[in-house]
Amino acid sequence: MKFKFAHNNFNVLNLQKSLAFYRDALGLVETRRKEKPDFTLVFLGDGQTGHRLELTWLKDRTEPYNLGDNEFHLAFTVEDFDQAYELHKGMNCICYENKDMGIYFISDPDGYWLEIVPANR
Repeated sequence: MKFKFAHNNFNVLNLQKSLAFYRDALGLVETRRKEKPDFTLVFLGDGQTGHRLELTWLKDRTEPYNLGDNEFHLAFTVEDFDQAYELHKGMNCICYENKDMGIYFISDPDGYWLEIVPANR
């Protein structure tokens, strides 16, 4: 028996704001959507791998999600690390930098952290 990764899920408070962020910050595009009366699922992909990020929007949710200590994250590699850094700096979404390791993190509208790693590391 073999298992394969399918997707990761983040619950979001404002679906349109999150979709715009993931498009603008990481170039992710919608690959599939499932609409239900109480919730919407939107799957995002990078167009290069089979991995998907599932955004779940609970339509009646009004309170921000409690992410605890936020000790989890997704990681993305990028060929032009300096260009990505400038993009995210301009978007004011860099939340943590580790210059010794040569990485940084950005935060999405709900506070989820996303690690940015140079592709050639």
